Amino acid sequence: MIRFARLFAALDQTNSTNAKVDAMVEYFSQASPADAAWATFFLTGRRIKRLVPYAAVSRWTMAATGVAEWMLMECYAVVGDGAETAALVLDQLTPSLPRDPTDVSGTLSLSGWVEGRILPLRHMEPEDQESAVLDWIRPLDRWQRLVLFKLLTGELRLGVSQTLVVRALAHVSSVAPTTMAARLMGEWEPGASWFESLLSPGVTSDDLSKPYPFCLASPFEGEPFDLTGWQVEWKWDGIRAQLVKRGGQLHLWSRGEELITDRFPEIIDAARPLPDGTVLDGEIVAFRDGGPLPFSALQQRIGRQRQVARKARDVPVVFMVYDVIERDGRDVRAEPLSLRRPTLEELVARAVAQTIATPSPRPVSPAPLLPFEDAAENRQVLRVSPLLAAATWADLVRFRSDSRSFGVEGVMLKRSDSPYGVGRKRGDWWKWKIEPFTIDAVLIYAQPGSGKRASLLTDYTFGVWHEGELVPVAKAYSGLTNEEIAEMDRWIRRHTVERFGPVRHVEPMHVFELGFEAIARSTRHRSGVAVRFPRMLRWRKDKPASEADTLDGVLKLVR
Repeated sequence: MIRFARLFAALDQTNSTNAKVDAMVEYFSQASPADAAWATFFLTGRRIKRLVPYAAVSRWTMAATGVAEWMLMECYAVVGDGAETAALVLDQLTPSLPRDPTDVSGTLSLSGWVEGRILPLRHMEPEDQESAVLDWIRPLDRWQRLVLFKLLTGELRLGVSQTLVVRALAHVSSVAPTTMAARLMGEWEPGASWFESLLSPGVTSDDLSKPYPFCLASPFEGEPFDLTGWQVEWKWDGIRAQLVKRGGQLHLWSRGEELITDRFPEIIDAARPLPDGTVLDGEIVAFRDGGPLPFSALQQRIGRQRQVARKARDVPVVFMVYDVIERDGRDVRAEPLSLRRPTLEELVARAVAQTIATPSPRPVSPAPLLPFEDAAENRQVLRVSPLLAAATWADLVRFRSDSRSFGVEGVMLKRSDSPYGVGRKRGDWWKWKIEPFTIDAVLIYAQPGSGKRASLLTDYTFGVWHEGELVPVAKAYSGLTNEEIAEMDRWIRRHTVERFGPVRHVEPMHVFELGFEAIARSTRHRSGVAVRFPRMLRWRKDKPASEADTLDGVLKLVR
């Protein structure tokens, strides 16, 4: 635990990616396989389910130190993190925590902590949990306590991307980064034998369901260029997923490495004719009447565990496939896109021909196939993302301009000779999204942020006019500079009208231009609409609040 806490501190105290990789390399080089396995588990963003509520950590801290609740809450308001607040308060009041020299908590290994102490808490009564944890924290230093509290509450985040973890493990093992990234995908149980196999140069995974690391596109913000040698297609607004068929079994993985096979049975049924040893990359898109539905419709199925069949009827989906990364059990990621694309079209055409009792589906057209007019094609769940005939830059601009009317997010540009890489490699794949929806809204509520912004009022609620009053329509916390945040924080404190706990109702004076990706009707919101990914584009100091947008104007944006 001491070594892992030092790693946590090293990662927390630097923004240098090289320094973070070096810290992980040092840790993996020294840690036991069992400890390294759990460290990999946490470093890759996996978490054990919360074992104790946040309130319990606060109660234990007050019990151990005698600090009053109001004082602890004031400290939390400054720090913005419950686990860190508890660790800091305990560190300042260590005289009230007599240390037991026979306690081995400080030297216990990470795996010993997790498997021997933390996980068994799940089966203990609250009073026994409190007694155990108060005994454990006595010999620990501040960083060890912080790590422990974050493990207990399921909130341990180590500030590194999986790409950096892959770099560190590849360096320690001399295994190729692409191979290491693939081994970390999917579901696995941390343990000494698992970690040893992870680093073994000759190991082959026996988990046939595992997907590959996703290849990601970079946002396009450059100048026009010659499109010769580029493939252009739509940027679909759905859930990125990989469809894996191995050993006669089908598995559907989201980009977040969540197994979602059972939630989309129609995709699994459509994919059964695919040959064994096939892995396809694509997008799950809500789709009806020849065109995509808003992402808000798909959200009804994302978290659905029950009544899947009924929701499948209400919100039908298609799997819009745009790449093949394994064929006949062979990894084809290194092949150029110009070779992978014909293979993809062939695989899907054969599968569709066996699924639908109609003549073989027509070849994929270079023109945008929205809306689809072919009745048989409307029944297809497995589809190849159509290519767009963008011979010139003007063609591309036109397609991008038409995106919103087709219900897509923009266009994708992919170099024809590009391999299927790991993560985001600039220059091979670009995504050129449509300009966001924008409205001018009035700041009406503000509350403190979290973490380093816990002492500043940075989380805002905005409203638009409706029948003479401001109706909340969006919440946003990003888009302002540090200087603008400080200025707004000072203004809010001087112009608060009411307070509702941490939330401040402010005078309706400041207008902000908000941008968001999509809008849909919603019965859960007072305004009747829900917006996706709202953020502040600029502070409209030139515009009075009376000239902000109306709810009627916002409703007109709903497709």
